[in-house]
Order: sequence, then C-alpha cells, then structure tokens
Amino acid sequence: MTDATQSLAGKVAVITGAARGIGLEIARTYAAHGAKVVMSDIDAAAMTDAADALDGACAFACDVTDEDSVVNLIDHTLNLHGQVDIAVANAGIATVSPLAEMSYETWRKMMSINLDGVFLTVKHAARAMVGAGTPGSIITMGSVTALAGTPLLGHYAATKAAVVSLTKTAALELRRHGIRVNSILPGFAETALVTGNKETYTAAMGGLDFDAVMAQAQGGYVSVEDVAAVALFLAGAQSSFCTGAGYVVDGGLTASLF
Repeated sequence: MTDATQSLAGKVAVITGAARGIGLEIARTYAAHGAKVVMSDIDAAAMTDAADALDGACAFACDVTDEDSVVNLIDHTLNLHGQVDIAVANAGIATVSPLAEMSYETWRKMMSINLDGVFLTVKHAARAMVGAGTPGSIITMGSVTALAGTPLLGHYAATKAAVVSLTKTAALELRRHGIRVNSILPGFAETALVTGNKETYTAAMGGLDFDAVMAQAQGGYVSVEDVAAVALFLAGAQSSFCTGAGYVVDGGLTASLF
C-alpha cells in the first residue's frame, strides 16, 4: 500500500536517462506512487522496453546534449499531460582515465552530456513550470565525487561539482516561482557505470579489491532503491521547504578521512 504522505497522484514527472539504473528505478518509484511518468533516454529501444513494463509510463527519445531534443521532450510532455511538475536530470555517463592521458574529446563528451545536458533539462523544465501556479520540483543527479578528489574520474567529478553549483543557483533564481531545485549525490552505486569499471579501479588501487574497499568505505554499494527513495522525498510535499541542497547517499563514505 502506498503511503498517502508520499503520494504523487496528479503529478507529471519527466526523467532523463531512464532506460536503466538509477533513472529507471526513480521512474518505477514515481509510477508506484501515482505519478504520470515520461521516461526519456538516448537509447530509445531500451527505454521503450522499460516504459512498457510500467503502468501509465510513456517513453520519448531524447539526446540531452541537443537543445532541440530537450525542448521536444518537454513540449511532448506538455502536449500529452498539460503540465510538468517534477523533472529529474539524471542522464549521464562515466568513463575512467588519468587526467594526463585523457583526450580532449573524452573531456568534452563528459562535459556535454553530464553538465550541458543537466543545464538544458533544468532550463526547459523550469520554462514549463514557471507560471503554472503549482509547486514544481527539479532534481539533478550529482555525485560524492563532487566533494573530493577522485583519481581516474577527474572529468566526471568536475561535471558533478558543476552540477551541484548549478543546482544552488537555479534554486535561488526559481524560488519565487514556487519551484524547488535540489541535487542527489550518490556514493558508488551498484550500476553498470560503477561495476563495469571495477577491474580498472582495482588496478589503480595497487591491486586492492574494489568490492572490499567499498565494503569498508561505505558499507557496500549504494542501491538504486536508496537513491530513488530520496528522489521520491524531493519530488513530494514532504520536502516543500527544501531547496538548493545536496542530499548525500553514500553510507558514510564522505564522513571519513580514511
């Protein structure tokens, strides 16, 4: 049974990067709590399959690095449902490389998807929400890598630090319109973005087993359900006075000096 205090009935949510991982779990959670969900992803086939498995969800292909594509996503949602109440800027990639060996092309691709894509999603979601007369919630996906140096993930961490800063500014600019903007900062989650690079991380740590390091540092891997639970809180009425904040979900990783 859905907790009435967490109901999203009557709300319309747009989620980018929703074909798998954290984005997919947020879509499932929102749908389970009554929201009309519009799932978007550049991987149209995977996204359509994921949307088909959710009651009432629909899929719309979107490349968050293309402004026209993001405009079309928001306009499609408005045409379909007449409103946008919640937007989750989740689309992102992660690759692994030492800075001294990183190509400029790799750096720019990371910036384009992880930062420019968030900017465009926030911009056009806000455009749809301003003047709607109802509260709006925009959620960006940061990372604990925004809070400290992270070897092999310098480009990724730079985008996430920028996203956290962008979130704060957007929150201040949009507050008078009744729109809240917050960021979620997960630790290392059990998703393809992390587990697909475990061997590289292990090698970079001198052969220390990455699973063992995560067990020690953050009590294991962050689950997608943990992140989706925070996204549910930030989308609903229970967080009506929360804006401009970053919510860390890392099992205590960033609380320790070691």
